[in-house]
Amino acid sequence: MSTPFLRYITVATITLLSDQTTKWWALSHLQMGAPESVLPFLNWLLLFNPGAAFSFLAQSSGWQRWFFTLLGLAACIYIVVILRKHQDDKLLCVALSLILGGALGNVLDRLMYGAVVDFIDMHYANWHWPAFNIADSAICIGAILIIFGELRKSFGKSPQSH
Repeated sequence: MSTPFLRYITVATITLLSDQTTKWWALSHLQMGAPESVLPFLNWLLLFNPGAAFSFLAQSSGWQRWFFTLLGLAACIYIVVILRKHQDDKLLCVALSLILGGALGNVLDRLMYGAVVDFIDMHYANWHWPAFNIADSAICIGAILIIFGELRKSFGKSPQSH
């Protein structure tokens, strides 16, 4: 295995461990559904999300647990393939490493608990963002970095290079 690839796997592993450690803390210290104020715009709020982002399909009969688990595992395998192929694109690989670590964190939750553990509740007045976790944050940051990298590539090309 090459050194750059191992670095990217290390980023994914640190992301996964950070996610699982914070979820362990939340499960150990928070009461289900009882918000604990941290800042005027932030609560700790332990919830389980059996669906996907924004509780998509959360009310389904249970099939979604295995669907999202398999989908997450397939995405992780695909990400590892891309990481091995594109090790020279540092921004892409860091982004994919964050997504990989986050996806693995949420897959582990589905396997262990049947749902994803969420505990971060951002809010303004009476408006609450859907609860999330470190894995979700890593996935979002990774997606933003991929978009940024692609925009940078697109806008960095001169008209003659098209």
